Amino acid sequence: MLETIKAMRIKRFAENTAGRDLAVGDIHGHFSRLQVALDAAGFDPAVDRLFSVGDLVDRGPECHQVLDWLDKPWFHPVRGNHDDYVCRFDTCDVDNWIYNGGSWFAGLAWDEQREFSVRFRDIPIAIEVETPGGLIGIVHADCPFPAWGQLRAELEMPESNKRLKLVKNTCMWSRGRIQDGNQAGVDGLRALVCGHTPLRKPAVLGNVFHIDTAGWMDGYFTLLNLSTLQCTPPINSSLSQDWD
Repeated sequence: MLETIKAMRIKRFAENTAGRDLAVGDIHGHFSRLQVALDAAGFDPAVDRLFSVGDLVDRGPECHQVLDWLDKPWFHPVRGNHDDYVCRFDTCDVDNWIYNGGSWFAGLAWDEQREFSVRFRDIPIAIEVETPGGLIGIVHADCPFPAWGQLRAELEMPESNKRLKLVKNTCMWSRGRIQDGNQAGVDGLRALVCGHTPLRKPAVLGNVFHIDTAGWMDGYFTLLNLSTLQCTPPINSSLSQDWD
């Protein structure tokens, strides 16, 4: 049972020796837009993998498609704060959720809500990906520790660990690093990849990459190659400039 719980909190992936590993920012129910970005980048589902920083649903018109994407063997998300609403649909602040884009879920029948919740509870809080250049970590918002090994240890603790809820909430909700411009980085990783805070273009603080460029709103989807740490579109391209 403990191993099952651990698997739900942190998941590790071996190096992809056949194709590319890409990470994408928040999706928020805009899967058609995401597919356009993948097609433009030449994504090959036979060999490539896509890692998502979470916030799969809310705000966009295609939230119901998320279960189809979770069935794709090459699609691997971490849990964002909006995804966590789905996990806690029967105990969360529903009014706050609806205000922040959760009305699509409120309109579902209870058995449909339960199906979504069961599937979303399988989404890990953190992901580790081996690459030729070193280990890549992925969380939705931030790592609450100066070293990745500390986060791994906390996420592998029993559910009774009093710190666990705070650790998970920081991973899904914190904006401290990006708001403070904290360049300290996270030890034990080549890079940490996050979303959560919409930006005009990707930001790199130390070894922490913030890649939510609001493809779900009036921006564009950034795809980060985990082997090269290069963005598509490139950060200096016309798409990556400040919005009006």
